[in-house]
Amino acid sequence: MNPLILALSRWCLVTAGALVLASASAASALPDEGGDPDGSRNRAATSPLPRGDGLAAAFEADRGIEAHPDVIFADDFEGDAPIGATWDEVSYRGGSVLSLVDESAADPRTGSKALRVEARLSENTGGGLTTWFESSETLFFRFLVKFDPDCDYVHHFVTLRANKGLTGGDRWSGFGGAGNRPEGDERFSTAIEAWGDWGRLPPPGQWNFYSYWHEMTASPDGRYWGNAFRPAEQPNIRKGEWICVEFMLKHNTPGEADGEQAYWIDGKLAGHWTGINWRTSPTLMANALTLESYVTDRWTKQEVNVVLFDDVVIARSYIGPPAAP
Repeated sequence: MNPLILALSRWCLVTAGALVLASASAASALPDEGGDPDGSRNRAATSPLPRGDGLAAAFEADRGIEAHPDVIFADDFEGDAPIGATWDEVSYRGGSVLSLVDESAADPRTGSKALRVEARLSENTGGGLTTWFESSETLFFRFLVKFDPDCDYVHHFVTLRANKGLTGGDRWSGFGGAGNRPEGDERFSTAIEAWGDWGRLPPPGQWNFYSYWHEMTASPDGRYWGNAFRPAEQPNIRKGEWICVEFMLKHNTPGEADGEQAYWIDGKLAGHWTGINWRTSPTLMANALTLESYVTDRWTKQEVNVVLFDDVVIARSYIGPPAAP
């Protein structure tokens, strides 16, 4: 081989190796690209997303909100229908796990009925409701929640799942799979949860996104237990009073990192994350919502843990807090 070509080849190899090492070193110094547990990529402060009142402002206590053209699903738990009559799946229908209570004295926005979920550590893990729905490019999910003053840590809460379809086995592709990273055309999910920081925060903790998707990063044990998205600083969740929680998911262009998620507390934007590659297939869409209080956390010591829900709405545009009567 020509000595000049040989020398040039060796220089290219050395340079390429140096670039690889430099890239690896730089990557190790970056925050966890799979999520944002330290809030360094939270865009809430400069986000163009709306705040305050939304489409719900036109409906006192959400009465008639289901008629709005952007609303996909709504349940205020009023009327005489059984619990979960408008939902597709009811978990722990029997016993005292799910019941309806009157919270209008505490907050008139709840009407005469709200859903009460009671988890007893010695008997059950709580329960909840699931609905499948026709998806949209951008989705908003809003609900009212109240943690009982004695409520301890809650392990899983309100979860949005993307399934391959709405019929047959495809409607279940987004369920299960804990500890495993999904394929880009199989499933993804994100849940708004009360995060207790492994018992370090006062229960129930602080708000947190817990997300699974095909580009998530592994946990220290090599498994995939969900990646966290949360603000750098936020107050602890208030107990004993009603809170309006809303979160948004924007689907990405399949295979491109232009997806988003965000959440609001009482109409105030707390977190907004962009640049997420949720999926690789255009047919994989977020299409199932589970509303639940699931209590199995090993830091939970309280025997009885009560969470109340009301005014659940799924829509294609920002919903905002329900209007007071």
